[in-house]
Amino acid sequence: MILKRIGGLIEPLKVICVQNVQCVGAFSYGFEASRSISTTGINLLEIGAESEGHDKKNISKAMKAYLERAREHDEFMKKQREEYQIGKRHLANMMGEDPETFTQGDVDNAIEYLFPSGLFEKKARPFMKPPEEVFPQRKAAEFDETGRPHHFLFYTGRPNFYQVLHDTVQHINDLYKFEDVMISKNLRPDKNLELDLSGYQWISKTDLEAKLVERIGDKDYDSLINALERLCNLPYSYKAKDFILQFKKPLMNQIQNFDVPKPKYDSEGRAYITTYECRRKAAKGDVTVRTPGTGKITINGQGITYFQDVQSREQLLFPLIFTNMQNKVDIECNVADGGYSGQAGAIRWGIAWGLRSFVDQETIEKMRLAGLLTKDVRTRERKKPGQQGARRKFTWKKR
Repeated sequence: MILKRIGGLIEPLKVICVQNVQCVGAFSYGFEASRSISTTGINLLEIGAESEGHDKKNISKAMKAYLERAREHDEFMKKQREEYQIGKRHLANMMGEDPETFTQGDVDNAIEYLFPSGLFEKKARPFMKPPEEVFPQRKAAEFDETGRPHHFLFYTGRPNFYQVLHDTVQHINDLYKFEDVMISKNLRPDKNLELDLSGYQWISKTDLEAKLVERIGDKDYDSLINALERLCNLPYSYKAKDFILQFKKPLMNQIQNFDVPKPKYDSEGRAYITTYECRRKAAKGDVTVRTPGTGKITINGQGITYFQDVQSREQLLFPLIFTNMQNKVDIECNVADGGYSGQAGAIRWGIAWGLRSFVDQETIEKMRLAGLLTKDVRTRERKKPGQQGARRKFTWKKR
């Protein structure tokens, strides 16, 4: 056995000596010889080829079945992707849209329009999604024909999980280096580019397992979340925003951002905001929020005792308690029509809508996530002719 240094690494070279041969051939593991060496009736390269073919013939049946299943799954997913693309193009043509710019949201709207369904369960309604979202994910082939794993972290038992940890640490180290460079140049991070993750939360352990196609424990999940939290707290974390958002999900889709109005001032110098068109069911009214105040609430010239039931009173106080403003503002309400439940809902929305001008942006985001800023437009469904009620039918009797 002879040791030879190749590119900084020491690799063993097998020396094959044959009688009546003037030169000696050296074959190293992992690369082929540059020339063939003929001996008395023996070609050494042919011997190597025969041995390589012999190894292929000795592939176990389990390995062949494993590779065959992986190949069949890849072909199946490829076929499903092609069918999905064809179906999306047909759907775009039916709706008169450009197939190249037809998004998944357009597909969902087209399916709902062309195939309306009254089924309550969304999973029972017709849909068309990419095959990756319909069929459960499976790990790709992890071995080659010789039994060598593709992933360098295969022997950890959870290569995908440790790959995410590895990438997280890599991003942290890169941001540390970038921060050192910026400090050497006397530059500070721009606050306008600061990473804002309000309205997002970390994906659950179940969702993470589905994403990684691996089972992980609670301790491993906590370790990953702690590492990602550390990455988010770095001053230049916005450079790794795309990586971080892979493990975040929005709490609620924010459809529209409303501009917060600036408060006005009365003759006493107190700031106030009046919200009109406060509606709930058949009730409508207006709400004025004044600050500074003592927590006084006036409803149609009366106190909070205007509502006799406790539930309606709690509806009014909830926005004030949620924002910790119950003893800092005064509320004046005028409401008409509807019942006590509708009037309480209208006033609650008006109070929450007016409090936006007196709290910070983070509190406004929490109010939005809690549903305080969403107007409840639900009303009683009317009775239909030929029916006993809005949905109820008369009892049908055959005889």
